[in-house]
Amino acid sequence: MTVIAVGADHAGFPLKEELKVWLAERGHGVLDLGTHSTESVDYPDYAAAVAHAVVAGKAERGVLVCGSGIGMAMAANKVPGIRAAACGDPRAAELSREHNDANVLALAGRTTSRDHAIAILEVWLAAGFLGGRHARRVEKLAALERAYTGKETFDAPAR
Repeated sequence: MTVIAVGADHAGFPLKEELKVWLAERGHGVLDLGTHSTESVDYPDYAAAVAHAVVAGKAERGVLVCGSGIGMAMAANKVPGIRAAACGDPRAAELSREHNDANVLALAGRTTSRDHAIAILEVWLAAGFLGGRHARRVEKLAALERAYTGKETFDAPAR
């Protein structure tokens, strides 16, 4: 069973709830790291929680939802070891996995319908990393992280 960590801010909450059901119906374990309502919250808190769960091995991948998907991706990418991609269509999601080995998907809750989000997520979950020349490039991303942090991954705080 693949465990997927999910997180959202208030703008992404409704879509996150729909995606949780879809994931569970397909046999995935779902680690819901919040938020749990449409009350205003700060998206970096939830991006960090999902990113930490992925780098700590509590989840194989993560899915984040905010208004645009962009803020969540930016915040998650601050955590070494995370390669978050904000994807608005299935082809971008597929390439994020095949070429970049994205381990977190960020979606736009305000502009993405449930069905379109599921189409994106379905392709993202099915796609695999192609390796080859792409592995060299992903290693260069990791080298950038090491250059600025001195670490390969972030040690997730105890929760």
